[in-house]
Amino acid sequence: MMRTLFYTPGRPVRSDIPPSEFSRLLRDKRGMLWVDFMSEPPETALPILQSFGFHHLAIDDALQETHAPKIDDWGDYLYIVLNYMRLVKDTESWDTEIDELDIFLGRNYVITHHDNPITSIDETWGTSQRDPRYAQDGADHLLYKIIDEIVMNYMPVIEKIDEEIDIIEDQLFDRPSSQTLARLFTLKRVLLAMRRILLPQREVLNKMARDDYQVIDRKDRIFFRDIYDHLVRLHEVNESLRDLVGGALDTYLSVINNRMNEVMKTLTIITTLFMPLTFVTGFFGMNFFAANPPYASWTLPTIFYGTLGLMLLTPVFMFFWMRRRTWV
Repeated sequence: MMRTLFYTPGRPVRSDIPPSEFSRLLRDKRGMLWVDFMSEPPETALPILQSFGFHHLAIDDALQETHAPKIDDWGDYLYIVLNYMRLVKDTESWDTEIDELDIFLGRNYVITHHDNPITSIDETWGTSQRDPRYAQDGADHLLYKIIDEIVMNYMPVIEKIDEEIDIIEDQLFDRPSSQTLARLFTLKRVLLAMRRILLPQREVLNKMARDDYQVIDRKDRIFFRDIYDHLVRLHEVNESLRDLVGGALDTYLSVINNRMNEVMKTLTIITTLFMPLTFVTGFFGMNFFAANPPYASWTLPTIFYGTLGLMLLTPVFMFFWMRRRTWV
């Protein structure tokens, strides 16, 4: 799907512009054209991108969708690659998916290309249609609005991770299970993926805020510096959450080990208490002195009750003895 917007001062915002009019609209230096490709087949997007005069390497990179965040300066235009993370949530678990946004920025046009719907693009698109002032400050300022929305959409993911960590921490001392460990590793994987996005993306915004590009006005650099500051704070929050997940993982392993130690301690105590009984029953079950045993003159009840009393008193004695030694 391809959608278009064209803004020129003093006129209503146009939409659904055919590609045949692009070259004429680009000659209007006061206007601003935004073309958005979403899930557009490469064979359809290729000739339209070629009509703008983009280098074939930049076009190939945009259509392949397999790159880390970067910025390439081609003189009259910039080719920018950004990644965005979206939350995928179902009934019991949640995960995130990472997609790519390719951007061509010229003096009076912005071209965006992506395979899946992006909430920040849709929000900026709707605002630009409703309020012409949203696009009156030029293509570079419109790009700032798009990137700012993308960065702000990281906050729901951050908040979700923070809530998940709180829930897991409450479960660690109550009822830790294998599912708790799986959720911890899920959080760790998501935070690592976010870190891989934030670091190069932060460098891209740093270049846009400080380097001298022809298509970015000097007065608009401060806006990209503001986004850079947001990315720096997001990276710091990401590192803090990674530390919390690592601490929760260590706590989980410690709780599991303590629980295992308690189980082994209980089993050892039971084994120790019944070990003397095993000796007593084994001793009196032996067939020694069968012809003339030393206890032949004893009556049967005396032997029975004496053995039973020994078997009952021995575990009690062992228990209080271990308790006196603070082993129990």
